[in-house]
Amino acid sequence: MSLTNRYDFVLLFDVKDGNPNGDPDAGNLPRLDAETGHGLVTDVALKRKVRNFVAMTRDQAERDPQPGEKRFEIYVREKAILNRQNQRAYSALKLDAESPEPAPDEAAEKKPAKEKPAKEKKRKGGGDDVNKARDWMCQNFFDVRTFGAVMSIGVNCGQVRGPVQITFARSVDPIIAQEHSITRMAVATEAEAEKQGGDNRTMGRKHTVPYGLYVAHGFVSSFLARQTGFSDADLELLWQALSQMFDHDRSAARGEMATRGLYVFKHESELGNAPAHTLFERIQVVRKADVPRSFADYEVAVNEAELPSGVALLRMV
Repeated sequence: MSLTNRYDFVLLFDVKDGNPNGDPDAGNLPRLDAETGHGLVTDVALKRKVRNFVAMTRDQAERDPQPGEKRFEIYVREKAILNRQNQRAYSALKLDAESPEPAPDEAAEKKPAKEKPAKEKKRKGGGDDVNKARDWMCQNFFDVRTFGAVMSIGVNCGQVRGPVQITFARSVDPIIAQEHSITRMAVATEAEAEKQGGDNRTMGRKHTVPYGLYVAHGFVSSFLARQTGFSDADLELLWQALSQMFDHDRSAARGEMATRGLYVFKHESELGNAPAHTLFERIQVVRKADVPRSFADYEVAVNEAELPSGVALLRMV
């Protein structure tokens, strides 16, 4: 069933002695705002965790689906070749991925052929076939109908604007990125072992945040949901993923991460009954300790008094 309500949500999560989102352009240091020192986690990183959760929890159900029931595949997977994913839509629908070229007229035949500039070259697929392929991709891939995707390069499945959007997460307070030396009691090659005289040690570096509490905002549009087929069941799966995604994404690099709060504002109107920013301001996080090192060092104040007419607050965590 298609959505008939607008949703805005606030996601609180924390990290202890880990790196929530390293920056590969900065030696994998935790991302931060250079002016304020607040920590950042990109929307891409959060969506990756949602994708991984859906792939993990829906994998068994998708192994032997009934016809038309395969709805929870993930389009942007590790090591995926996206044009191969796009080609599946044309193969399943028995469409020709090659866009037909118009027949040249007599005048054009007399002129020497000129190669089109690269940006004007035709993509594979066109017209109604693209629309059919786009609908097929939305139906079969959870992340396409949720977050949207650009699928118009190569095998053309069009572009999808997703109904669910998530902002960068920002830490409540400035963070400190600590750097640690680590030792591996092994080497990769015999040449390294001979060079060390059998000591066989490899030195490395590791970056962590002692503690950080992060806040991200999200939005769900029912109008865009109708265009992609994002349903009430998909929305419930999204809430579940946001609530539990860190529990199944453990690694030595990320330390202890957990969702600490998921506050959802449900609007009766599809257009919305109040501006999102005024609702987000009702969730206030106050530091209780000078140097916070746990979630207990913060207090989350939720102002539920006199909510705007037509808005309900749902606590998922």
